[in-house]
Amino acid sequence: MENQRSLLYIALLFTGFLLYQAWVTDHAPVPPAPPAQAEDTNTIAKNEAATLATSGDDIPQTGEGTASPVEVPTTEKKDIAPTIKVVTDVLEVEISTQGGDIISVNLPTYPVSLEKKDTPFQLLHREPSTYIAQSGLLHEKQADVDHSARAPNHYAVFEAAQSEYKLEEGADELKVPLAWENPEGIFVGKVFTFKRGKFVVDLDYQIENKSSLPWVGREYHQIRHAAINKDNRSMLGGARSFNGAAYYTDKYHKLAFDDMAEEPLKQEVTGGWISMMEHYFLSAWLPNDPSTKNMLTSKVLSGNGGQEYLISMRSSPITIPAGESGGFSSQFYAGPKLQNDLEKLAPGLGLTVDYGILTVIAKPIFWLLSTIHSVVGNWGWSIILLTILIKAAFYKLSAASYRSMAKMKKVAPKLKSLKDRFGDDKQAYQKAMMDMYKKEKINPLGGCLPILIQIPVFMSLYWVLLEGVELRQAPWMFWIKDLSIKDPFFVLPILMGITMFAQQKLNPPQPDPMMQKMLTMM
Repeated sequence: MENQRSLLYIALLFTGFLLYQAWVTDHAPVPPAPPAQAEDTNTIAKNEAATLATSGDDIPQTGEGTASPVEVPTTEKKDIAPTIKVVTDVLEVEISTQGGDIISVNLPTYPVSLEKKDTPFQLLHREPSTYIAQSGLLHEKQADVDHSARAPNHYAVFEAAQSEYKLEEGADELKVPLAWENPEGIFVGKVFTFKRGKFVVDLDYQIENKSSLPWVGREYHQIRHAAINKDNRSMLGGARSFNGAAYYTDKYHKLAFDDMAEEPLKQEVTGGWISMMEHYFLSAWLPNDPSTKNMLTSKVLSGNGGQEYLISMRSSPITIPAGESGGFSSQFYAGPKLQNDLEKLAPGLGLTVDYGILTVIAKPIFWLLSTIHSVVGNWGWSIILLTILIKAAFYKLSAASYRSMAKMKKVAPKLKSLKDRFGDDKQAYQKAMMDMYKKEKINPLGGCLPILIQIPVFMSLYWVLLEGVELRQAPWMFWIKDLSIKDPFFVLPILMGITMFAQQKLNPPQPDPMMQKMLTMM
C-alpha cells in the first residue's frame, strides 16, 4: 500500500507540473513588439544578402552583417511587380513576377471552418504577416565579371506571358513560365508545373548561356516567416502543436523560431529539404539535386521594422559553357500533412506529422487507424474500433490489474485494522502489511504496473488524433460535425468524467483519508 501511495504522490506531482507548465504557457507576458525602425531599404537588403550567402564558397556569418554582401537594388523592396494567379483543383496560388516568389497559397479543398465552407484556408500570405517561399540563382564571382547581373535572384523582375492561369477540365498539368534575360545573352526560364490533385509544384530553371563566358552559378531556396505571437499557435486538448522550421539531412530536425534567432544554423549537407510547419499544414522546398548543399537559418528585419525568420538552402555550383544550356529542378510542397503522401515525396518528410518521441509507436497506430477507416469510411467509428482493439490487446494486462485491485479491496479492512493496531509504529506496520500481502498472495504493484505499460500506447493514440489532418472537419454522428474541435455541448467530456469517477470508486479505498479525498478530487 505504501508503494502504491508513493506512485500516487509521483503522479500528483507530475500532474501538478503539467498544470503549472500549461498555466505559464498561457499566462506568460507577451514580449513587447520591437519598436518600428526607420530602416532604409538598402540596409535591409544588405542584411538579407548576407543571409542568402550570395557569394563565395564559405557560409558567411549572419545577423551582424559580417559577410560582404553582394550588390542589391537600392529601390524599395516591397513587391510592386505584377502578380500571376494560378488556379488548380486543389491550389490557388499567387506568384510575383519579382523573383518568381510564391506569395500566396490558398487550399480550396480545406476551408477555414465548416461555417465558412467557401473560404479556403490560406497557408502562405504576404498580409497581415509574411509567410512566403522564395527561390533564385546566384552567380559565382569571376574576374572582371559583374556576377550580380548574370543571375536572377528573388529581387529580379521576370516577364510573364499572361497574368492568370487555370487548370482546364480534362488537363492533368499546367505550366506557368517566367522569363529573364540580361544584355549579355544569358536567358533564364523559370517554369512552375502544377498537376491535378497534387499539392506539390515542380520548379525548373532553364538556363541558356549565349554569352562569351561560362556561366557558373547556384540555385537557392528559402522560406521566410514573420515572428508569431505564442497565443496564436494551434492548440487542441491542452497540447500545443509545433510552429517553426524543420529540415532533413541524414535525420529529421526541428527548429523553433527562438532557436533560429539565438543559434543560427550553418551546415553543409548532402541532399535534404527545408520546411516551415504549423498544425495540420506544411510548406517545403524539396531540391531534386542530391549534391552537397549549404543550409542556414537567421532572423532578419522586414521592411516595416518587424522580425522575420529565414531557413534557406543553397546548391553546389554548376558550370554552363558559352553557347550551351543547363538548369536546376526542385519541388515545392504547400498543403496538408497527409502522412501517406509526404512519405512518397521525400525521405523523412512524413516526420513533419509530429508525434515526437512516440513516433515509433504512433506510426503503426496511425496505419491501423487508416486501415480501419478504409473499411468503415468514418473516422469517428474508426477511432472507437481502434480503441477497442487496443483495449483487447491489453486485456490480459488489464484483467491482471483488476484482479490485483479486487484483492486489495478485499483486504482493505484488514489493512485498516493493522494501521489502528500499530498506530505510529510505521516499521511494524510495514512488516505486518508485507506479511499479509505474502499470505494473501498479493503483489502491491500488480494494479499499477499493467496500467503504466499501457500509458505510452494511449499517449501515442492521443498524438495521432491531435496531429491527424484527416480528422480536421471530419464528421462522426449527431452533433459531432468536426472531430478536430471540442464537443460544442461538452456531452462527451461530462460522460467521460462520470465513467472515470465510477471507475475510481471501483478501486480499493485508501486507508489514508487525505489521499482518498485527493483521488476523488482528481
